Amino acid sequence: MIAYITGATSGFGRAIGLRLAKNGYDVIITGRRKSLLESLAKEIKQIYNRDVWISHYDVRDANSVKEAIDALPEKWKAIDVLVNNAGLAVGLNTIQEGNIDDWERMIDTNIKGLLYVSHNIAPLLIKQGHGQIINIGSIAGKEVYPQGNVYCATKHAVDALTKAMRMDMITHGIKVTQIAPGAAETEFSLVRFKGDKLLADKVYNGFTPLSADDIADLVEYVVNLPRHVCLNDIVITCLAQANTTITNKKT
Repeated sequence: MIAYITGATSGFGRAIGLRLAKNGYDVIITGRRKSLLESLAKEIKQIYNRDVWISHYDVRDANSVKEAIDALPEKWKAIDVLVNNAGLAVGLNTIQEGNIDDWERMIDTNIKGLLYVSHNIAPLLIKQGHGQIINIGSIAGKEVYPQGNVYCATKHAVDALTKAMRMDMITHGIKVTQIAPGAAETEFSLVRFKGDKLLADKVYNGFTPLSADDIADLVEYVVNLPRHVCLNDIVITCLAQANTTITNKKT
């Protein structure tokens, strides 16, 4: 079994790579930070004795995505699970104060990146006549919150694309699942606040957020369901979070 995971250098992607390797998958791990991919590959091989293929590219670059997938050896093209995990939030501003470069980075990664990868991997799944696509969305794809405008819009797009992909894939026997996490302590807030650790840490003060392992738990469950069972859409939050705007923080 082979799993293809985007954004595997940290957070959800890294945890999912480890978990699927534990479940007997050989893994293709992709991302922009080559040294972190190499570190993860070494860990997977040492702990789980699984084969690993590293694809070092940026999902925002359509040509790089295609070239990387086309260059996979035939063995590695027999992909069973695609995890579209690469995504990010950058900035937290009103529309009138927003940074257009931040907008483009989110749109290009969260929407176009998912499309580029799916467009190239889907034919490989169809050729086999089975497989699963798991899109990592967000609770922000279900509702919006103040100053989250463009990020929320990109994750609403992931929600819509997941539904559309399910329709496109159903005649080919391909499962399509969205996992939409709430607040999770990864590099998410550090990236959003452009490396400001003090601001990032404040996001999770006063409550216990989700962890990357919590999402890996869910991926593990989803991929081990019977062949005839598909979980279409899963929203997961920590106990303290009711929605995007209400979190029970203890001060």
